[in-house]
Amino acid sequence: MKQGVKTNFSDVKLFLILIPFINIINYYLTYSNIKADWFLALTFSIDTLQGYIAWYGIRHTIGFLDQKIPYHKSLTRRIIFQIITTLLIALVIIISLTELLSWLARGKSAPIHFYTQDIFIIGIWIFVINGIYIGAYFYDQWKNTEIKYKQDHRSRSEGIMVNHGNKKLKLIFDQIAGFHIDGDYTAVFTNNSKKYYLDQSLNTLENQLPKINFFRLNRQFIINKDMVKGFKRIENGKILVLISPEYNFPSEITVSRTKASNFKKWFEFT
Repeated sequence: MKQGVKTNFSDVKLFLILIPFINIINYYLTYSNIKADWFLALTFSIDTLQGYIAWYGIRHTIGFLDQKIPYHKSLTRRIIFQIITTLLIALVIIISLTELLSWLARGKSAPIHFYTQDIFIIGIWIFVINGIYIGAYFYDQWKNTEIKYKQDHRSRSEGIMVNHGNKKLKLIFDQIAGFHIDGDYTAVFTNNSKKYYLDQSLNTLENQLPKINFFRLNRQFIINKDMVKGFKRIENGKILVLISPEYNFPSEITVSRTKASNFKKWFEFT
C-alpha cells in the first residue's frame, strides 16, 4: 500500500477483484433486462474503470488522513471525517465522469435514474469500502497488540545479568523494580529492595526491557509499572510520577512534557 495507509492487507489486489464484483451486483440491482452483447461489455468496462478511479480517490484520501488525523489520536472524529470526505470525493468523481461520458456519447445529461437509483447504491458501496479499511486498521491493531503481548509475556521470563561481587547473577524481569543512575554506574533494584550494579547504560537497557512493563521516566530512572501508584500534573505540561513507598526510589519523579503523553498511554492503556 502507499505510505500513510497503515494497514498490512493487500488492498490493491483486493479491490482489483472486488470492484468488478461490486459492478456485477449493481447491474443486477439496477437493470431488469440485461442482454449479453458488445454494448453490455462496453458499459461494464467503463463503469468498472470509473469504479477504479473512484476507489483510487478514496484510497488517496485515507492515506492523507492517516498522516493528518491518525485513528489513535481521535478515533470518532477520524472515522466521521473519513466517511464524509471519501463519500464526497468518490461521488464527485463518479458523477463528473458519468456526465462527461453521457455528453460525449449522447449529447445530453445522464439519465434521471442515475441520480435516483445508482447514486444511492454507489453511496452504500462507499460505506462498505470505508468499513473494509477501518476494519483492516482495527485488525492490524489487534494483531500488533497480540504480537506485542506474546513478546512481552515471553520476555518476562527472561532477564538481565547483574554484578554481585565476583559473581554474575541473572535477574528475571518480574523481579526488577527499576533502574537508576548511581554516580558513574547503573543500579538495579529488585522487588525485595536488593541493589545490584550493571555494565549497561540506561539507553542500552531501555531497548532490552519489555516495554509493557518498563518505562524510561527521564535520564535517571527506568521503572516497573508495578512501582507506580499514579501521577499528577504540574507546570508546563510536566507530570510527577508517584512511586510506592516500599521501593528505594524517590516518592515523586518528574517526567518532562515531551515524555508525559507517552507515559500516560503506557500507564493507562498497556
